[in-house]
Amino acid sequence: MDEMKAVIYTKYGKPDMLQLADVEKPTAKSGEAVVKIRATAVNQADNHVLSGMLRYSTGLFKPKQQILGSDIAGVVEAVGENVTQFRVGDEVFGDLSAHGRGGFAEYVAAPESALGLKPANLSFAEAAAVPMTAVTALQGLRDKGQIQPGQQVLINGASGGVGTFAVQIAKAWGGVVTAVVSTRKMEMARAIGADHVIDYTQEDFTRNGRRYDLIFDTVGNHAVAEYRQALKPDGRFVTSAFLPALVIQGPWLSLTNRQKMLNMLAKPNQKDLVAIKELLEANQVRPLMDRCYPLPEVPEALRYMAEGHARGKVVITLL
Repeated sequence: MDEMKAVIYTKYGKPDMLQLADVEKPTAKSGEAVVKIRATAVNQADNHVLSGMLRYSTGLFKPKQQILGSDIAGVVEAVGENVTQFRVGDEVFGDLSAHGRGGFAEYVAAPESALGLKPANLSFAEAAAVPMTAVTALQGLRDKGQIQPGQQVLINGASGGVGTFAVQIAKAWGGVVTAVVSTRKMEMARAIGADHVIDYTQEDFTRNGRRYDLIFDTVGNHAVAEYRQALKPDGRFVTSAFLPALVIQGPWLSLTNRQKMLNMLAKPNQKDLVAIKELLEANQVRPLMDRCYPLPEVPEALRYMAEGHARGKVVITLL
């Protein structure tokens, strides 16, 4: 039996529950490619799964899958039957969140539908920082937000993984972008294209009297009524954070007002991964990385990310 190194967990809890172990190396089933992982990113979803918050889908009493990690970039080492899009040696990236995860390891077997060719102008570490957060921003702005050129667009939580991509995508599509960040991240927000920057420690965007065509929110730190105050009468509000009140109020508000108030849950898919690849290769967007850790330090990477101070993505690199 061939083995590989992986960071595993056998019960729910905090990052301290994770441990580096030798596990069986995967093989490619029909429709799958085995990828030698060169880099993987950590996401807030990893901490949510680890904590047991999503145990209704990940295993009620203990995790069904023992390896976290959704965003990967690496090299195809083997392909199973019926794989038509990739060959051994191809450099790929993808989001495995809909396929059991498995990124915190030296190898993973992934459906070819979860992968795309790595953008040619990105390193493996940069490519791993892209899939989940960039696709979330893309779907939030395009599908739920219905963004149009010339609109006033506010990104709340503009310095995180989703937020940094949202600022750049909104700008690439012709929006006039206002980024909401902390004091020490204001220059970064300007550097990635924000037209206006609000320091949330000094100013509350829901109370300053300005209104926006589209608010894309990644943090959920205001009440629904407060978000509405910052929207134009026919504006749209989209959040990738879970707002329980919006689940109840959103449909009713959207029926009785011109304002649309929407929760969203991203749906990873190859078509949108390719769309992001095209934006990256056209240099219209770029991933921002805060820092990199080696595979054995995944627990520390998750703790650091959970503190909320990262400027962009936190990435795990492998040799």
